[in-house]
Amino acid sequence: MTAGEAGSGSATRVFVIDDHAVVRRGLRQILEESPEATLAGEAGSGAEALTRLRQTHCDVVVLDISLPDCNGLDLLRQIRSQHPRLAVLILTMHAEEPYAVRALRAGAAGYLTKDGAAEELLAAIRKVAAGGRYLSSALAETLAVRIGAGTRELPHERLSDREFQVLCLMATGQSLTEIANTLGVSVKTVSTHRARMLEKMHLRNNAELIQYAVRHDLVA
Repeated sequence: MTAGEAGSGSATRVFVIDDHAVVRRGLRQILEESPEATLAGEAGSGAEALTRLRQTHCDVVVLDISLPDCNGLDLLRQIRSQHPRLAVLILTMHAEEPYAVRALRAGAAGYLTKDGAAEELLAAIRKVAAGGRYLSSALAETLAVRIGAGTRELPHERLSDREFQVLCLMATGQSLTEIANTLGVSVKTVSTHRARMLEKMHLRNNAELIQYAVRHDLVA
């Protein structure tokens, strides 16, 4: 059996994808101390994760959005395509609302931030392993209020996932060349994304883009 095809054993088998060894160690300890979950494997990059998932029996993937070799949302889509039965739970430092909706649209079963308690993580794993969806109470309330109030779409919500990714990288101080290297695309492609962002968000220059990203907590 491959990832997502395991039976319903007594403990949920969890595969962790995070590029920080300290974080993986902490998650490993949480899982080892829980009778309801166990660590099935771990990876520090997207490429390593895809390789190991093909060889690992697991029920849930705990995935960080920020990885050194790929965008977490892109990796999420690949995992969902290759292992459609596998539940993917996003665990990240990114502020919830701007990223969570994109992650859920890309196929995530749940989303929570790393500042949550171990009990919340285990509750989330339990929920998504059973086929449900998990959102923190704060995020669920925020989304409910926005929907109920008919809140208008924010400028960054008009962006494609790639444009949104470029915006977030610009906000960290990366140049267009550095962003191109990070994404594995040409500088011309990044420049095109930048031009489209300015048009869609009705902004004039890089400084305004960065100010917007900081103001809306889009910087990791």
